[in-house]
Amino acid sequence: MTIRPLVRALTVPILGLAMATIAAHPVLAEGAAAPNAGQSVNINQATTVELARLPRVGEKLADRIVAHRSQQGAFKRIEDLMEVKGVGEKMFALLKPYVAVSGPTTLTTKVSTASSRTGARSKAKDGAKAPKQPKTT
Repeated sequence: MTIRPLVRALTVPILGLAMATIAAHPVLAEGAAAPNAGQSVNINQATTVELARLPRVGEKLADRIVAHRSQQGAFKRIEDLMEVKGVGEKMFALLKPYVAVSGPTTLTTKVSTASSRTGARSKAKDGAKAPKQPKTT
């Protein structure tokens, strides 16, 4: 007796039930952006430390944003952030939900863009390898 037919028979109903549960649950369906929803950084007034709280923004990029602001004047719209070296379209797409050109800075914690793939990569860098799964036939 092999296990393969049993696994095949149970896989589809279990996956269907899992997907229905995720779709029905509002927090799970929205994604991981919920912890910082509604919080923003005013790019015209923020300090280097406040700018560094944005996803994928470190100290150097935050310094460049502040330097650009002091040399060119205040940002008129958030898209002007792409004029700063290091902020392209992809980076801007990550930053867009968290930046504003007016109002107070309300983002108080660093926004993480870590995913499950990132965790796997960091483990691989440390030399830890995932154990191999035995083949079932």
